[in-house]
Amino acid sequence: MPLTVRVITPDQTVWDGDVEEIILPSTSGQLGILGGHAPLLTALDTGVLRVRPDKDWKSIAVMGGFAEVEQDEIKVLVNAAEAGDTIDKEAAKTEYNTAQTRLETANRGEDRLEQMQATNAFKRARARLQASGGLV
Repeated sequence: MPLTVRVITPDQTVWDGDVEEIILPSTSGQLGILGGHAPLLTALDTGVLRVRPDKDWKSIAVMGGFAEVEQDEIKVLVNAAEAGDTIDKEAAKTEYNTAQTRLETANRGEDRLEQMQATNAFKRARARLQASGGLV
């Protein structure tokens, strides 16, 4: 039983199609959804959303939001998203290394705002690298 999935940001629709399965990066962990799933509303963390339209998985980096599951329709409303196949893997790796260094530096200091900003930047960079097919 296919699921209809829409991944929507404020300025674009990143995915709109039928899939066999979806894995959401919820704030309480990875959440797999198959056809016939009970209605659900969940908060999403910054991470990688995966959809399986056929045999192969497609990755989408999402930057926090919400997902609603109802009658085999899943609406994913996120602040930002990028399809993994559109992300430059080398640029994502550079961004990840920079964000990791910034986070390590911030965690040695006392500035709580910088620690939070560095953590968010690191999560975004990690999600983009993972979605692009890089190792993390």
